[in-house]
Amino acid sequence: MTDDASDTSRAAEAAARRSYGKLVAFLAARTRDVAGAEDALADAFAAALAEWPQRGVPLNPDAWLFTVARRRLIDAARRRRQDDAIAEQLQWLTDLAVDDDDGGAIPDRRLGLLFACAHPGIERGVRAPLMLQVVLGFDAATIASAFLVAPATMGQRLSRAKAKIREAGIAFDVPERAQLRERLDAVLDAIYAAYAEGWSDAEGADARRRNLADEAIWLGRLLASLLPDEGEALGLLSLMLHAHARRDARRNAAGDYVPLAEQDPARWDAAMIDEAEALLSSANRCAGAPGRYQLEAAVQSAHAVRRRTGRSDWAAIEGLYDALCALSDSPVAALNRAVALAQTRGAAAGLAALDAAASDARLADYQPYWAARAELLARSGAVDAAMQAYQRAIGLESDAAVRRFLQQRAQQLTLSPRRA
Repeated sequence: MTDDASDTSRAAEAAARRSYGKLVAFLAARTRDVAGAEDALADAFAAALAEWPQRGVPLNPDAWLFTVARRRLIDAARRRRQDDAIAEQLQWLTDLAVDDDDGGAIPDRRLGLLFACAHPGIERGVRAPLMLQVVLGFDAATIASAFLVAPATMGQRLSRAKAKIREAGIAFDVPERAQLRERLDAVLDAIYAAYAEGWSDAEGADARRRNLADEAIWLGRLLASLLPDEGEALGLLSLMLHAHARRDARRNAAGDYVPLAEQDPARWDAAMIDEAEALLSSANRCAGAPGRYQLEAAVQSAHAVRRRTGRSDWAAIEGLYDALCALSDSPVAALNRAVALAQTRGAAAGLAALDAAASDARLADYQPYWAARAELLARSGAVDAAMQAYQRAIGLESDAAVRRFLQQRAQQLTLSPRRA
């Protein structure tokens, strides 16, 4: 590849990273034809790679790409049947022009596009993949691999979701204040779902999930920048940054799993934690009661104080999980509250809370529940019961490093004095 071609490629990649979602949103805002806008943009990027090496990168790459994509959409509309709807679309596309030489700005409608992706009419499981594709430009095969779904299946799901947006006329609009909370929660949940998929690959060794957590953080930054007065948007970004700051500490040099309580705070990313703390402070100044993501970010903040004090603030963590349990019926919040109780009031109190949570069927096959139960039983001296819980946890764990860690804990129990 020549230097010119390399520079062109980098310029195109930068434009895609910076403005892909903005261009899709602007091109499809009226017609709701997301797939058509994506196809037109793909042609525009191909044209850029062909023309920019000869003519140079334009002063306003975004406007150049938009203009080429708009022309592709006009050509496609002209090839279709000339009914009133097509004529109206042609007129709108003709009027939708941006000067690619004078720095003309592309209106940013990505926030509306995010809300469209998380519309109640879109299946919950496809919302995060849809955002990754239409806002960040991921192809279906990459998304399918990241979410461990067959490419053909993911492609069908994404196509159905885009068809739903077009056929139902789902607007690229920010909901009115009365509906904002419900719809915003769906956007936040979808972004966090994408982060969780990437977080599950602790070493970044799985090419299918590589960089997915980073991309989710990028979406979180976008949302926070577009909604700077929404505490939950800031809280989500704070939560993800707090978690991401500890990513390198989750494995030791040999690749073994290191639980949070045993991690070396010196390996945490201090700058990322400072940014997360600043975001949480800003979130706490926003109007309204704290929501789930603000509270969960506050939990992570209470763990992060170990950098300075050598100990997590377990009293604060217990109170925060009390608030989370009151806010929702999440069994995970109940589990984590039990773990916090074990730290503040002893293993017996933690076990009692675990017993109370055990009636929730959603915990029956949840590995962290059984691992926590095994740990507290071991601390209580109930070795046989702890061994049974460890075996259950080991059987449910898919991460080889975590499974080895649980096996080592179980093996240590065999050397312990046996009690009832």
